Amino acid sequence: MRDKAFLTGLFEAAVAAADPQAALRAHLPPKPRGRTVVIGAGKGAAQLAAALETLWDGPLSGVIVTRYGYGCATQTIRVMEAAHPVPDGAGLAASAALLAAVQGLSPDDLVIALVSGGGSALLPAPPDGLGLADETALAEVLLASGAPISVMNAIRKQVSTIKGGRLAAACFPARVVSLIVSDVPGDNPAEVASGPTVPDAVAPEEALALADAWRIVLPPRIRAHLQSGRAAAPLPTDPVFARNTVHVIASARQSLEAAARRSETLGVAAVILSDSMEGEAREVGRVHAALMREIALHDRPFSRPVVLLSGGETTVTVRAKGKGGRNTEFLLALAAAAPGLAFTALAADTDGIDGTEDNAGAFADGTTAVRLRALGLDPIACLAGNDAWTAFAALGDLFVPGPTGTNVNDFRALLLR
Repeated sequence: MRDKAFLTGLFEAAVAAADPQAALRAHLPPKPRGRTVVIGAGKGAAQLAAALETLWDGPLSGVIVTRYGYGCATQTIRVMEAAHPVPDGAGLAASAALLAAVQGLSPDDLVIALVSGGGSALLPAPPDGLGLADETALAEVLLASGAPISVMNAIRKQVSTIKGGRLAAACFPARVVSLIVSDVPGDNPAEVASGPTVPDAVAPEEALALADAWRIVLPPRIRAHLQSGRAAAPLPTDPVFARNTVHVIASARQSLEAAARRSETLGVAAVILSDSMEGEAREVGRVHAALMREIALHDRPFSRPVVLLSGGETTVTVRAKGKGGRNTEFLLALAAAAPGLAFTALAADTDGIDGTEDNAGAFADGTTAVRLRALGLDPIACLAGNDAWTAFAALGDLFVPGPTGTNVNDFRALLLR
């Protein structure tokens, strides 16, 4: 239990480092001569809006959208909720409300965009000729593909009237200041939530090439749209973006550094392996297991006690219909590959939800595989069935902190005493 408490404390330190109010305070823009309108989307958008209302000296209006159950009380900024990770009709209404909120602005007005991870699903806005069913079909294909988030978002932003900088373009001639909580490896702000207010140079033909390279079978209507020549988003060089600025105000790197500091104050050395790990969750788990084995047997490349920290966003290729998410799948592969090693691990999504259930992730240790078999569950079979949630639920090792109000991607901590 003490190791679980230790790792939980590191997770809490990581989340606290991305606290909305602290993150916003250092990046507030000067007040405009005209109106200040707030727009935003993501799992942490409501908390960012509430924090901005506390910090801002002047009137605010606007609309943000967050995931169902992730809202919070605000004063004048409207909070809407919609579905994630597969979009729904509430998301359509929210996209329309965001676009309506920025109509008729002047050069003297300021738009503050509060964007965090999850906004891609929360902002369905299909172009002419496509509907919500098309965006839903695309989301389901992408989520099952195992492709990195950068690839998924490169495709999604081509099938939208709001992503790929289009929301910022709709704000013109007002100035837009985008304040981004990054949940993507590398912290490219144009990839967070598919960049509603941050354009990039990815073209429709490049999106098609990425889909083909990752063997993603796009729905026929989506592929036809990308081939039509009507999908191109505005380029970063477009004059409508000339006055806009973008700030990444919280990221996985900052959160991992905070967790490392917490660990070291408790007497355990901390090593940050990377803040931008990608790849198949089960394969990343096996690589971590090999590293732990080297440390446990030979005290290299790091000496014990040590905690190994990493962030980023792994992916899961859906092969079966079990329950789980990328963090529980990572842990199950880790535990299956490291039976008997003296370790305790926590892997969790910093937004509080991993996959489709109510857990952020789970705990695993050197006894996980043995305990599963004692319950009649084969860890390898559970892994093959994408059923990691069932395995950790049976052990009572799910990690359920609830919504955290922020989102800086996955947090992994492996403790070797």
